Amino acid sequence: MNEIECEMLQYLFEERNMTKAAERLYITQPALTYRLQQIEKEYGVQVINKNGKSFNFTPEGEHLVAYAQKTLLDIRKTKNYILNLSKEVQGTLRIGANKIYARYTLPPILKSFKEAYPKVDIQLQTGFSFEALERLQNEEVYVGLIRGNYEWFDEKYLLNEENICLISKEKLNIDDLPKLPRIYYNIDAKLPIKSKDYNFLPIDKTIANWWYERFSSPPLNTMHVDSYETCKEMVKFDLGYAIVPRAYVNESDELYCLDLNLKDGQNIKVKTWMFYRSSSLRLTIVDKFVEHLIEQNGQFPKL
Repeated sequence: MNEIECEMLQYLFEERNMTKAAERLYITQPALTYRLQQIEKEYGVQVINKNGKSFNFTPEGEHLVAYAQKTLLDIRKTKNYILNLSKEVQGTLRIGANKIYARYTLPPILKSFKEAYPKVDIQLQTGFSFEALERLQNEEVYVGLIRGNYEWFDEKYLLNEENICLISKEKLNIDDLPKLPRIYYNIDAKLPIKSKDYNFLPIDKTIANWWYERFSSPPLNTMHVDSYETCKEMVKFDLGYAIVPRAYVNESDELYCLDLNLKDGQNIKVKTWMFYRSSSLRLTIVDKFVEHLIEQNGQFPKL
């Protein structure tokens, strides 16, 4: 099975949609169907079971997907190892990043890295932190930029600590919170089932710990919204208060903003980390990026 066929199986497995997989491969859907039929013919098995427009992988197909993923990983490692033998920094740098860090902080860092090393190709995948961590664990990426208190037993570097704050249209008495309407970011509704295997809500857990240290009754969640940005917009119209990371609040919002503290006076924070394997530093491209990110970290706006 060649690299293109391995990518085809991986994209089909990820997308579960023939059209989307074909688009990622830059081929037509009939061409994708033909290639799939050739793989089935070569291995003498049925890879997928079609059910109208949808399909599921057969057990044989799932085994071939696992083989394809392992083969792709070996191919990429070999390519980067060979490129690493030269003194010039080149190759493909694969990064998995929390979407908030990727949005607010990462772009100028990647720009300066590309300017320093123009022969480097960057492949960036953004999403929830647990997804970036999973990609790092599966060796799909070399570096994970993770927001939250996740466990990682290899190399890590603290990039940022961000306060968590309460926002409201007008100043309020914090003791009155249990009877005031709260606008709540219902992140759980957006997460796939597989995320339940991870400590995927460190911010929510931190906020919950703060709440129950102070109050014996639950918050009055009157609105469940799909983002912190939506929380803020609702607060602007005086529909309730919200608890959000500081990254989402600007002076121009003209909101009352109070950093939350535990009873011992310590601020509650969310941390952003760079995770990577020490063994990956043997690749010059990874070593240079880790060095660059640490060097540039203090020069760009923080979360």
